Amino acid sequence: MAFSSALVLTDLNDYIAPSQACIKPVEVNKSENKGPTEIKVDNEGTYYEITQDGGEEKLEKATISLNDCLACSGCITSAESVLISMQSQDELFKILEQNKLAIQQNQPQNHRTIVISISPQSRASFAAKYGLTTLQVHHKLVYFFKTILGAHHVFDIAFTQDLSLVETAREFMDRFKKYMQNGGEALEAAMQQADAEKAAMEEEGKPKVRTRRRGAKSDKAGVNAITNQNIPMLASSCPGWVCYAEKTHDEVLPFISAAKSPQQMMGSLVKDYFAKKLNLTPDQIYHISIMPCYDKKLEASRPDFFLEQYNTREVDCVLTTSEIDKMLQERQLDLRQMPESPIDDMFNKIGIDPSSQLETVYGVPGSSSGGALEYIFTTAARELFNIHDVPNDPSNTSSAHVVIKAGKNMDVKEYFLISDDGRILLRFAAAYGFRNIQNIVRKIKSGKCNYHYVEVMACPGGCANGGGQLPPSTESGQVVNAKDWVSRVENLYRTSQGIMPEDNEIIKTIYNEWIVDPTSDRAHQLLRTQYHAVTQNLANPLVTKW
Repeated sequence: MAFSSALVLTDLNDYIAPSQACIKPVEVNKSENKGPTEIKVDNEGTYYEITQDGGEEKLEKATISLNDCLACSGCITSAESVLISMQSQDELFKILEQNKLAIQQNQPQNHRTIVISISPQSRASFAAKYGLTTLQVHHKLVYFFKTILGAHHVFDIAFTQDLSLVETAREFMDRFKKYMQNGGEALEAAMQQADAEKAAMEEEGKPKVRTRRRGAKSDKAGVNAITNQNIPMLASSCPGWVCYAEKTHDEVLPFISAAKSPQQMMGSLVKDYFAKKLNLTPDQIYHISIMPCYDKKLEASRPDFFLEQYNTREVDCVLTTSEIDKMLQERQLDLRQMPESPIDDMFNKIGIDPSSQLETVYGVPGSSSGGALEYIFTTAARELFNIHDVPNDPSNTSSAHVVIKAGKNMDVKEYFLISDDGRILLRFAAAYGFRNIQNIVRKIKSGKCNYHYVEVMACPGGCANGGGQLPPSTESGQVVNAKDWVSRVENLYRTSQGIMPEDNEIIKTIYNEWIVDPTSDRAHQLLRTQYHAVTQNLANPLVTKW
């Protein structure tokens, strides 16, 4: 099994708990007693057992499969580094070598079309380290992947970010309407009254009163407690958070959005729409995504994203920003000095700015965590409440209809949509890092979560600070402060010109041609997913009998 040389353990302040019950204990084979022995490690990291008579025996490396990890009911961190044998640069090199042999031996049936998809967060991380623009980074990475490695196509995951946002917003509005129809309207009225009472008390200088919790009995509104699994809707694009919920809090799984993440949207697009355009089957394409997070390896390897008919995955391999940088270093390549190659016409959110006539990188308004909170907030304000003056990125532009409050720490923020008469219509929140996630989970379990949508991210600081991103670089011999470094990456990410998904004409054309009916079973299969509670096993693995 090939482990990434770029994989390191870093800040563990957000660590939850070690596993007390790995469901697959390691089998230990008893051997004859050879007396005291020593362990030797050679220069290549290989372990040997040295016996008393001087003999050496090479020790076998332990391996862990994806299924082992998915079945585990224990540990998780803010950047869980899952070591998967099919998720390494060695596997990519193997495919590249197979392609060479297929051409040399005139065996086209063994040749695979290699597609690489780059996340905008990874682009921003490279730009921060090498002092480049995100557009320059993309051009140079296209040269590296195509000219040096031999890939055929390089796409931009910002392209399918639009698909993911549209699908997530559609799901939220469906959930919100069902919630209002099933008792939510009365509950909201009760909370509005409680908010008004609270504001009046504060103005008079009296002690604050607690806002009624969602789902609680309200005598004034005459509403009985209800069980509602539509609201709050929780973000699904962070696999670390999803894995944590599946392993430890299966009660919250119904609240997690079923829309696929941008990575898996690209997987659907490449292995279905693009494959048909090339007259290929999905297994004839090898799809790699470049992501800011090691947990994305786990997401790509979920059984839900495996195409059984063709024995292939939607995303075959995930390599992190750090792993790609390591590949450059191993070849003694400097990204700054690398030539630039033209960008693919398809599946790239890069085009000509009409005002300047210059090539530019387009993205979506909002944070580096994908802009889901901002997009859903703006779309819901327009579609549900007919409020059209909410800015595309509410955090950067003031509006009479938007109130934003900072939480107890920098990784918590609340967004409120306010009506003309001062009522709160929508309550959104961002909660990054497992400490804040646990607070949200506790509120949901106790029925005290009054938010309609929560953007949940495992990493403090969001995706700009993903576990697979490049570490702070040194400037003038001094290491850049970690917070300043994340801020720099975030700002570079935001340099992409924000365009709303509904203004992306290419996306609309592909969607109408590929999906046709967003309510069909086909649309659900291509654009939605599901979640699975992992059964707890509290047996002590040390006493397992074989």
